[in-house]
Amino acid sequence: MKMNGLEWVAWILMVVGGLNWGLVGLFGVDAVAWVLGMDSMLSQVVYVLVGLSALFWIWKTFKK
Repeated sequence: MKMNGLEWVAWILMVVGGLNWGLVGLFGVDAVAWVLGMDSMLSQVVYVLVGLSALFWIWKTFKK
């Protein structure tokens, strides 16, 4: 399957989000907050983009 630019970005964001949740669950470490700042606007933007990426892939999967 060939992915376009939007699909790649959404996929990468979902992987980042999945790995981050894995770290939170296993070790209590929030890597996004650690890298971008606990209450920074940028970390909140990343969280929103991860959620939107998941919704995008759910939509894309069931659209077929």
